[in-house]
Amino acid sequence: MATQLPTTDIRIGADLIRRRKGGTPIVCLTAYTYPIARLLDPHVDLLLVGDSVAMVLHGHETTLGASLEMMIAHGQAVMRGSARPCVVVDMPAGSYEESAMQAVASARRIVGETGCQAVKLEGGVDMARQIAAIVAADIPVMGHIGLQPQSVEKDGGYKIKGRTDETVAALIADALAVEKAGAFSVVIEGTIETVAADIARRIAIPTIGIGASGDCDGQILVIDDMVGLTVDRVPKFVKQYADLRSVITHAAERYASEVRDRVFPGPSHVFSKTNGGDDA
Repeated sequence: MATQLPTTDIRIGADLIRRRKGGTPIVCLTAYTYPIARLLDPHVDLLLVGDSVAMVLHGHETTLGASLEMMIAHGQAVMRGSARPCVVVDMPAGSYEESAMQAVASARRIVGETGCQAVKLEGGVDMARQIAAIVAADIPVMGHIGLQPQSVEKDGGYKIKGRTDETVAALIADALAVEKAGAFSVVIEGTIETVAADIARRIAIPTIGIGASGDCDGQILVIDDMVGLTVDRVPKFVKQYADLRSVITHAAERYASEVRDRVFPGPSHVFSKTNGGDDA
């Protein structure tokens, strides 16, 4: 049984994540809410407030439904619920692509209103100027290359990257550009395993894999996918460690039955003048 990591008042920062290159794999999960952040806090090194929240919690078909306000609200909740992990908040589509000035303004707002340790944005060569500008403003940046969910409409779906020599060269160029621009780490998503492994060896910053390679410096999954809460399509690369769909379904069925049969609430769930104080 794995040893539980101790909770500490010292939060992990982007610099510490950067120094984990080549060491013990970095454990990352997404989180969007206060209670989930509290549960995950002792076990992970990094919590990503992903724009996947638009799909997972808000029912949008893609991550393009995420707004800056949405990311900030969920970032605040995760910061309130966590004490130890590095918290990274996704920059949603439309908040950084236009210019370096727009990117810096959005990143400053996210960090200023949430207190998170870093922001993440998608893109490589095409977003190097934005990454460099945010880093120059003293805000750590996590990159994201390979399959980029914010580009799913442009790409015609969720397409695995690295199947041709041309796309392999583009992926390597993106990774090098993100590193040169000053990112402290980079997510590699939906990429052929050997290509992701090669990128992890080529660059000096940590690589975080999701549908990529076990040779990456860390791994990340969407929490709802990992615990079996996803109600729609689950990506092939996900390993489910629990089946909370069944647990919740069973609990709801029992509750509905007991309400209809007038079993709940029982004597211990109601108040009388003699059964205690004024606390609910």
